[in-house]
Amino acid sequence: MNPPPTETRRLLVAITGASGAVYGLRLLQALQTVSDVETHAVVSDAGWQTLRHELHADPQTLRPLVHTLHDAADIGAGPASGSFRCGGMVVAPCSMRTLAAIAHGLSDNLVTRAADVMLKERRRLVLMARETPLHLGHLRNMTAVTEMGAIVCPPVPAFYLRPQSVDDIVNASVARVLDLLDVPHTLSERWAGLEAEPA
Repeated sequence: MNPPPTETRRLLVAITGASGAVYGLRLLQALQTVSDVETHAVVSDAGWQTLRHELHADPQTLRPLVHTLHDAADIGAGPASGSFRCGGMVVAPCSMRTLAAIAHGLSDNLVTRAADVMLKERRRLVLMARETPLHLGHLRNMTAVTEMGAIVCPPVPAFYLRPQSVDDIVNASVARVLDLLDVPHTLSERWAGLEAEPA
């Protein structure tokens, strides 16, 4: 008997206006190589500004990487509904404005509405929050979204992996997100324990 066909999983990547647009772009590039993932993307207005400034990227850069690039103003798009079967969503990077909107249920654009849907449907929502230093309001919003079921995953460099370039640092953070989505990858080495010191 032949095994049943593998079901395609939908994942949604949102890019907002915090510095670090490369995290969202690298995540889209990594997901493009996974055959059983249908990737959707949405970029906030501030996210487009950051993509242009940091990476000289525009909609033509992203469209080849995704199944559908949604307009952030289109509250009628598929990801705005719980009936749109979506296995997970990542906001990469997640600005403090977007974090606050998600924490307080302000579904004022497709990014925050889709995140609200993920929470109400008890689906995986990963927020690559990007800001430093943090004030009490930021921390309280992180607590609120965590209590609602989201995962706050700041892109913090893992220097124990001995990165040799900015790409290594970016890949390590994106790899952690892919792990949270149960998406296989070879972006970064896995920790195997300290090597024994030579005698």
